[in-house]
Amino acid sequence: MEYKITVKKFFGHLHTVNKHRFKVLCLCCRVGIPFQGLVHDLSKYSPEEFWESVKYFQGSYSPIRNCKQTEGYSKAWLHHKGRNKHHYEYWSDLHAPEPHPVMPFKYFLELVCDSYAAGKVYCGKGWTESYQEDYWKKTRGDKYLNPKMVKLLDEVYANGTKYGLKKILKKKYLKKLYDKYIKED
Repeated sequence: MEYKITVKKFFGHLHTVNKHRFKVLCLCCRVGIPFQGLVHDLSKYSPEEFWESVKYFQGSYSPIRNCKQTEGYSKAWLHHKGRNKHHYEYWSDLHAPEPHPVMPFKYFLELVCDSYAAGKVYCGKGWTESYQEDYWKKTRGDKYLNPKMVKLLDEVYANGTKYGLKKILKKKYLKKLYDKYIKED
């Protein structure tokens, strides 16, 4: 498949980013971090991220996937994960005593909001509250993530399916889960 920048892809990607950011803002407000929601993913408008994403845009999943399949890597992703603390990859340092540390709570909150918003945007009307858990189960083995964070996200997504987002996207509830898994030995 040939990838190129077109006007249609430009506006399609711009719309997708704006829609995603708005959904993240709404969810972040729900969990008590409105400023993080407001500034969420601003780097997606930078030339490094935006133009590559326009080139590989198709609308039903992240254009970064197409770029990685074609090029073997994505400059946009490398740029993005290095500037956005809600991505667990931001916290990885293979030469540190703890190569995959636990991310701080406020970024964990944003991560959860981000993942649910991404599912809602890419699935559209086909989105269900079980989508994120299903997606997580398919991809969790690919992640270089602290085992405590894996257990925490397992429960968050399972409870999202079981109880719904309105019940689980609450700061107190998520803090209780975070402390349960992060403080365990």
